[in-house]
Amino acid sequence: MTGNVFIGLGSNLANPEQQLRGALKSMDAVAQTRVLRCSSFYLSAPVGPGDQPDYINAVAELETGLDAEALLDALQAIEADHGRERSVRWGARTLDLDILLFGQETIRTDRLQIPHPRIGERNFVLVPLAELARALTLPTGESIQELLRACPQNRLEKLG
Repeated sequence: MTGNVFIGLGSNLANPEQQLRGALKSMDAVAQTRVLRCSSFYLSAPVGPGDQPDYINAVAELETGLDAEALLDALQAIEADHGRERSVRWGARTLDLDILLFGQETIRTDRLQIPHPRIGERNFVLVPLAELARALTLPTGESIQELLRACPQNRLEKLG
């Protein structure tokens, strides 16, 4: 793998900040993987059905020797360990871990799309990603700064 991996983290149930901190420790314990750094945590308005609590979101930068599908398996196991249930699309959740970028690879399988297909629509992903990699350019050729300028400005608050 060339380049680093960026993971979007989100939670709006069962002490979200603690969920994200636990997920960072769990990701750091995955074989051939280490967490290099994590953005600030951000409070964001929920996207999805029904009346949901606000989310806490962040982006982590990882270094891994795993391929994208093996990393996805590891992330889904971490979500399950944190009580994640996949019953309602975009519903409330204890933990959501999304592979946003995997180096400069473009991946399209039944299970995985990289770059993440909605990366440019979500300020709660782009703002923390830009905090870690302000000059980043996606495999599509778009820069983080271009995506930020075009992104809807939903409610987002940096936490202390």
